[in-house]
Amino acid sequence: MKKKETNTALSLKNGDSPIQRMNNKTEMTDISQEAAATLDTTDPELKWYKEVYQGDHMKQLTVRAVIMGALLGGFMSLSNLYVGLKTGWGLGVAITACILSFAIWKALQSALGVLGMKVSSMTILENNCMQSTASSAGYSTGGTMTSAIAAYLLITGTHMPWHVLVLWTIFLAMLGVFIAIPMKRQMINIEKLKFPSGIAAAETLRSLHAEGAEATQKAKALAYSGLIGALLGWLRDSGKPFLGLWNWGNNFVGKFFGTDGIFEGGMLKVYGKIQGIELHKWTISAEMSLLMIAAGAIIGWKMCWSLLFGAILNYAVLAPYAVNAEAIDPANVGYRAIVAWSTWTGAAIMVTSALYAFAKQWKTIAKAFSGIKTLFTGKKDSTHDPLAHIEVPTSWFLTGTGIAGLGCIIVLYHYFNTSIFMGIVAVALTFVLAIVAARATGESDITPVGAMGKITQLMFGVIAPTNMTTNLMTASVTAGAAGSTADLLTDLKSGYLLGANPRQQFLAQFFGIFAGTIVVVPAFYLLVPDASALGTQQWPAPSAQVWAAVAKLLSNGFNSLHITARWGLLIGGIAGIIIPLITDLLPEKARKFIPSAMGIGLAMVIPFYNSLSMFLGGLIALVLEKVAKPMSDKYLVPSAAGIIAGESIIGIVIALLMSTGKL
Repeated sequence: MKKKETNTALSLKNGDSPIQRMNNKTEMTDISQEAAATLDTTDPELKWYKEVYQGDHMKQLTVRAVIMGALLGGFMSLSNLYVGLKTGWGLGVAITACILSFAIWKALQSALGVLGMKVSSMTILENNCMQSTASSAGYSTGGTMTSAIAAYLLITGTHMPWHVLVLWTIFLAMLGVFIAIPMKRQMINIEKLKFPSGIAAAETLRSLHAEGAEATQKAKALAYSGLIGALLGWLRDSGKPFLGLWNWGNNFVGKFFGTDGIFEGGMLKVYGKIQGIELHKWTISAEMSLLMIAAGAIIGWKMCWSLLFGAILNYAVLAPYAVNAEAIDPANVGYRAIVAWSTWTGAAIMVTSALYAFAKQWKTIAKAFSGIKTLFTGKKDSTHDPLAHIEVPTSWFLTGTGIAGLGCIIVLYHYFNTSIFMGIVAVALTFVLAIVAARATGESDITPVGAMGKITQLMFGVIAPTNMTTNLMTASVTAGAAGSTADLLTDLKSGYLLGANPRQQFLAQFFGIFAGTIVVVPAFYLLVPDASALGTQQWPAPSAQVWAAVAKLLSNGFNSLHITARWGLLIGGIAGIIIPLITDLLPEKARKFIPSAMGIGLAMVIPFYNSLSMFLGGLIALVLEKVAKPMSDKYLVPSAAGIIAGESIIGIVIALLMSTGKL
C-alpha cells in the first residue's frame, strides 16, 4: 500500500505549464482493467479517473484527520484574525496546514511510540483531508470578521449579539462551500485552472510523503527554499533584523545616494516622480518578499505579464488622470485612495470576463446541473457518469445552498432589517460573484473578496441608498461566501492532483466551518471590545475602514460616485467582454499576445508591487524553462512551494509573537 500511495502521489500531471512537467507515473485504481479499457481517455475527467484517482483504496476522510485539522484550523483562525485586523489581508493557510499537520502527526506518532503505543502514519490523502479541514477553519470563517463585521461595528458603534454573529459566520461559510459544487468540475477537471496555492500544497505533500532519490532531491529543494522564505520574512517583518544589518544597510545606502534610505515598510523604494508625487506613493516600488514571486512562477507567463500591463496602465496612466480629474485627492495619493477609485473599473472587468468565460462553457454547466432533473422526476440520466459516485452530487448543492441561503435571508431580515426581497437578491448575486472570485483565484491565487463586495455595495447603494446597514450586510454575504468558495476550490485542486475523493474532501471542508466559528467569534469580541478599538495603532483594520467608507459614500446612491468612476464601470464592463472575445476569434498562435482580462482587472485592485513581483516570478520561470528545462522540470514547483510555505508560516509565527507582546 505504501508503494502504491507513493507512486500515485507522484502522478500530479496537470497538463498545463509548468505543472505539466511534474512526474506523471500512472497507476490503475479500483476500476477493473476491462472497465478502464472502455473509458474514453480523451475526456480529461475520465483520463484523470483512470490514471490518477486513488480515493477508493486509500484512507482519506478519517476521524483523526478531521479532529487534527479542526484543532489546527482553530489555532490558525486566530492568526488570520490578527493579520486581518492589522493589515486587511487574509493569509491562505492551505500550505501551512499541510506542513504543520504532517509534522504534528509525526511528532505525536513518535511520542506515542515511546510509550509503546503504535499509531500508523497518515496517508497522503489523510494529510490532504486534514489540510482541508484546517484551511476551512482558519480562512473561510474569519474573512468577513475583519471587513464587513468590523465595518458594521464602526458604523453602528455596537457589536451585534454573539449568537447572531455565530449564525451569520456559519451560514456565510456554508453558502460559499455549497456554491462551489457546480464550479469544481468545470474549473478544475475541465479547464484545469492553476489555483497556485492548491498546486503548491499538493507538491508540498508529495515531497513530504515521497520516496526515492529524485523525491528526496525535490524535498530538499522545498525545505531549503522554505528556509530562505522564512528568513527573509523574519528579517522584513519581525522588527529584529539579524545583528542590525537590515537597518545598517538601509542607512548606508541612504547616505551614499543622499536619500532617506531605500527600504520602507518592507518595500524597496524606487526613486522618481509622477506629476510631482513620489513613485512609492503610487505603490510603484518592489516588495521585499519572495512569496508573490513564487506564486508568479506557478501561475504562468501570460497571467504574469498581463498583471504588470494592468498595473502600469492603472498606476502610471489612469490614476494620474484621476488626480487631474479631481477624483483622487493629490494630497492623499496612496494605495487606499487609488484603489477606492480604480476598484470599480477593475471589478467590472473581472465580473464581465469571468461571466463570459462561464457562459461560454454552458454545456459543461448544464452537465453539472443535470442532477436537478433526477431530483424532480426520479429518473436517472441515460448517460452513465463514472465520476458520479465520487463527485459531490447536485442534490447537495441544492439542499446546502437552500439552507444556507435561507439562513442568510432570515438573519438579514430579523437582525439587520433587510427586506426578504433584498436578501434573495444578495444571495443570488453572491452565486454570480463567487464565480468571479473563484476564477480570479484559479488564475492568479488572489481572491478579490473586497472588489466583489464593492460590486454588491454599489448595487444596494442604488436599490437601498439610505440604508448603510443593508449595504454592508448584503455585501458581507458576497464577500464571505466568495472567500469560502475560492478556499474550497483551492483545496479541491490539491486533492485533484493527488487523486483524492472530492466528495470526502468536501465533507472535511464543511466540518472545518464549525471548528473555525467556535474559535474566531469569541476571539473577535475579546480582541475588539468596542468600536473605539478599531482604527487605532493596535488594530488599524484598513479593510473595515474601506467597507465603512464605501457604505457612507453610497448612502446617497450611485450618483455619489465620481463621474470618472462611473465611466470606469461602463468601460471596464465592456472591456471584460471584448478582450476574451478577440482572443477567441484570433488564431491560436496570436492569442498569446492578447492580455488576460482577469489579469488586467485584478491588477487594478492590488498594489503595483504585487503585480511586479508576480511578473518577475513568471519571467524567472519562463527563462528557466528555455535555458535549463531539466532543472526547471525538477525543481521549479517544489522551490516555489517551499518559499510560499516558509513565508506563510513565519508570518503566522510573527503575528502570534506580536499579539502576545513577545516582539
